[in-house]
Amino acid sequence: MNQSIIGTPTPRVDGRQKVTGAARYAADHPMPGLLFAYGVYSSVASGRVRAIDDARARAMPGVVSVLHHGNVGPLHRTPNTPLKDVLTASKADEHRLPFEDDGVYYPGQFVALVVADTFEHARAAAYQVKVDYEASEPTKTLADALRLHGATDGGRGHSRGDPQAGYEGAAHQLDQTYTTPVEVHNPMEMHATTAWWQDGRLYVYEATQGVVNHRNMLANVFDLPPDKVEVRAPFIGSGFGGKLWPWPHSVAACMAAKATQRPVQLMLPRAQMFTTVGHRPETQQRIRLATDASGKLLSIRHESVNSTSTLDAYTEACGGVTSSLYSCPNVLVSHKHSPLNRGTPTSMRAPGAAPGLFALESAIDEMALLQGMDPVAFRKLNLATRDEALNLPFSGNHLPEALAQAAQRFGWARRNGEIGSMRDGDEIIGYGVGACNWEAFQMPTEARVILRADGSALVQSGVQDIGTGTYTVAAQTVAQLTGLPVERIEVELGSSALPPGALSGGSWLTASLMPALAGATRQALTQLREYAVAPGGVFAGADAEHLQVDGGQLVNGDQRASFAQVLDRQRLARAEGFFHSGAKSGEFSFRSFGAHFVEVRWDPGISRLRVARVVSAIDVGKVVNPLAARNQVEGAIVMAIGMALFEAGEFDPRTGLPANNNYAEYVVPVHADQPDIDVTLLDFPDLNLSEFGARGIGEIGVTGLAAAVANAVYHATGKRIRSLPISKEKLMTV
Repeated sequence: MNQSIIGTPTPRVDGRQKVTGAARYAADHPMPGLLFAYGVYSSVASGRVRAIDDARARAMPGVVSVLHHGNVGPLHRTPNTPLKDVLTASKADEHRLPFEDDGVYYPGQFVALVVADTFEHARAAAYQVKVDYEASEPTKTLADALRLHGATDGGRGHSRGDPQAGYEGAAHQLDQTYTTPVEVHNPMEMHATTAWWQDGRLYVYEATQGVVNHRNMLANVFDLPPDKVEVRAPFIGSGFGGKLWPWPHSVAACMAAKATQRPVQLMLPRAQMFTTVGHRPETQQRIRLATDASGKLLSIRHESVNSTSTLDAYTEACGGVTSSLYSCPNVLVSHKHSPLNRGTPTSMRAPGAAPGLFALESAIDEMALLQGMDPVAFRKLNLATRDEALNLPFSGNHLPEALAQAAQRFGWARRNGEIGSMRDGDEIIGYGVGACNWEAFQMPTEARVILRADGSALVQSGVQDIGTGTYTVAAQTVAQLTGLPVERIEVELGSSALPPGALSGGSWLTASLMPALAGATRQALTQLREYAVAPGGVFAGADAEHLQVDGGQLVNGDQRASFAQVLDRQRLARAEGFFHSGAKSGEFSFRSFGAHFVEVRWDPGISRLRVARVVSAIDVGKVVNPLAARNQVEGAIVMAIGMALFEAGEFDPRTGLPANNNYAEYVVPVHADQPDIDVTLLDFPDLNLSEFGARGIGEIGVTGLAAAVANAVYHATGKRIRSLPISKEKLMTV
């Protein structure tokens, strides 16, 4: 058996399809009679639609239909059933259906949909639909929402000890507020749906991170049995959480396909990627820390409030990490939200933890400096050795090693703690550190593995590859257990018609899929052994349990037979295994850990701030494919640099409409912003989580990095920026 494929750098098995253009995404499926849809989006942030004049649009060339609340029939909302049961999970973040009433709840909301024979005809006609609004004064900012509506408890809090008593009389106290703005996912592939109805069944190509959940949602909305809906997403151009849940455009496209009895494709324009498919909400976070004279934490209070929509209550659990990362007897974590007239927020890479660790790790740094301690030494002094929130041991926690290794590779010992003391020519150098943390999950997942008569294997599961390398991880897992080369393993993912699998989110897919594949592979091998020892088999009469597997062959002493030979002898086409894996819980707290060290450079003469260097050490259990894993962390680091320095959704203070809903003005890092990145993957298998010991890696790299940048900026400039992004304007005015 090949014992080395798990942990070996492995090129992506789907790489050729992507670089040659053979990989097809949701909007890449031409079919006979295909129609194109284009939305009409609200130009007010709050109010109602008084009237829609679509006469001119309907008369334009190629227009087939115009849908709006006045001419579509009633549909059903999805009940939002729990994700724990992968077969029945059905969740949408925006619960209101498109066109279900005349209300306008946020800017960019669907108010009509034009369907035509070409994309250009649909777009041109959409511009001619005239909507008469009765506008009302919107709630435009989080400050307005808190003033007008107050804040509602969002749950997911934690309390232990007596935080107030621990704070009072402590040797050192810190009380600061940190804020983060709206962030938008904006993957390169925009949200898209291609839908058609055939013989009472609904088929959909969708840019989704969860084909099974999406199928169940559509089945609920259109009152169909789930087996009469099929959602396909063989390739997704990333999602960052924005494609976890269904959004109104998908339902609208299916409505249009049903109304016209033809296939319909709807792809959102870039501007609507800012309005109607979720975002990371803005947050305000008050953190109060107290320590004794030696620097030990006595009290932590992390109280956050985030914006949500008037339609749905979304909680950004900023304190989810705070309750367990550091050892402290007195802790309070609370989350609240307040509604305003924007689209419903949703999960964005490391939801809660990304903004939460910006606040916490900034405050930890401030407390260390308040006491005159080295920031790394202060963290090491206070690290938790068990999860004090759950009162459970960690399944594995190698944060001390991550801090030590990253500090050594970074050269932290060279740091001069005096503000602005480190220079290189005109540039002032700042060093900063931030811990990173994320939960580790397993979700129920099913898989099928078929060993075929031609000596290959077929792997099937209704999960998705959102660009993170799931096709390759699946092939590696089966290769590990069968000894077949990766190139002889065909992987089918991304269809709800396959055995149901988990969503691609929360960094849980690898840890969820591998056990399901392992169980299915072992069942297929057991069946193959039975064929081999049956009458007429290649090892007739032998003990099936004594047969070994090596290099795609069964081995009986000094005799060997390939899988193909075993099947051929019995004139069989396949040996098949199917397995349902469950979720881990109970005995351990499953989390991943890491540390970022950042060097920034500030040239005050030209007001230029840049991240020059990042050194990270990440503890995510067994690293299945170091190529893909390192790529995930590097991409997360760049995304977090965007969070730290550039990204902020802006809204017109007069109208509440988005003001920078395009790639020209919503600034993200480009090639010129890339620092030198050095990632160490610690590779300590977490065998408490699974036999392979792998935890997820997609989220953790984005956590803690923004704080490390802010801490480095303070070291360089002496200016503590507590409100992201850290713009040069803030550095010049603070």
